[in-house]
Amino acid sequence: MKLIIAPTDFSAISDNAIRYATDMAVAMGTNLMLVNVYQLPISFSEVPLVTISIDEIRKISEDKLAEIKHDIESITENKIKIYTESRLGDVSEEITKLTDTLAPFAIVMGTRGTTGTGRFFMGSNTISVISAVGVPVFIIPPGVRFKIFKKVGMATNLTGVVDYTPVSKIREIVQFFNAELHVLNVDYHKKHFTSTTPEKTLNMDNLLTGMNPLYDFIENKDIDQGLNDFAEKNNLDLLITLPKKHSMLERFFEKSITRELIHESHIPIMCIHHKIKEPAMAKTQHS
Repeated sequence: MKLIIAPTDFSAISDNAIRYATDMAVAMGTNLMLVNVYQLPISFSEVPLVTISIDEIRKISEDKLAEIKHDIESITENKIKIYTESRLGDVSEEITKLTDTLAPFAIVMGTRGTTGTGRFFMGSNTISVISAVGVPVFIIPPGVRFKIFKKVGMATNLTGVVDYTPVSKIREIVQFFNAELHVLNVDYHKKHFTSTTPEKTLNMDNLLTGMNPLYDFIENKDIDQGLNDFAEKNNLDLLITLPKKHSMLERFFEKSITRELIHESHIPIMCIHHKIKEPAMAKTQHS
């Protein structure tokens, strides 16, 4: 049975992401694991003193997770199996350990919140998890509810598509929901169009065989704004992105289509950070 991991710090942002993960788990028939990674607080004095014991913190964490689990079981009428995990340590490290052990289908997390101008910004824990794990991380903007993926966009610069496109994960989402897949490439006056672009597009088309992708070449000076605008105008339910740098997701949320008191963002992002494999060391021959 597939598993979705939903980390929480018991904030409103995390509560919303858990609600999204729950609805997604019900829709896909997967199990759900609620995870809280806690740290030991230290008092700010000349001599650092522990203000609360580890046992007390663990008890609070476990009790809160149990309460959330009970609420979800009541709401879902036990349609999915729910696990809880309370751990002491660094969020990214502990989530990575769980991911390596359990091989979940996905991790679902929230953004930290909004700035005074209504723009989203990413928390360091979310960014660290994206960088560390090799499974999809769904990033859920505040207030967004899960809905069936009818239209899915995948952002690409058409470079290294064979090596860096997680075809199986994309196929799993697209085919399960019978979604319409849009391959999105943002350019301006064909600045990045070269003689190899048609070949790259063909490579992508071969990778996505059976998903009937639609190709949208977006004219915009700013890649992230171009994606934002397209996502809103075309009512995308999910945007898939494969950032090689943290800044791509940071910019996307900072330049969100959401404007204070005008629109509310409705675009979750499925992000898979690809680690570049180091070349294998040549075997040394011994005499």
